[in-house]
Amino acid sequence: MGNIMSVSFAPECTDAKLQYDDCFNKWYTEKFLKGKSLENECTEFWDTYITCVNSALAKQTVKPMLDKAREDQPFTSEEIRESAGTSKK
Repeated sequence: MGNIMSVSFAPECTDAKLQYDDCFNKWYTEKFLKGKSLENECTEFWDTYITCVNSALAKQTVKPMLDKAREDQPFTSEEIRESAGTSKK
């Protein structure tokens, strides 16, 4: 089937993921890296893919658990920067 990274965790979302990946890779290499565009032109594909993923997570009862965990233990902006190694000290 090709590169394992091209497959979505939810098989029903693989086509949407491939469309987004193809669009993003083309935009990134042909426009962004050449300074022709800073705005990701593939958001429509991303929205389709993430909607599919969220639906799959909900069907597997994972999304409600993630939402509850985020509600119970939200990350602050500082925690996010620290985990990314970009905090200001």
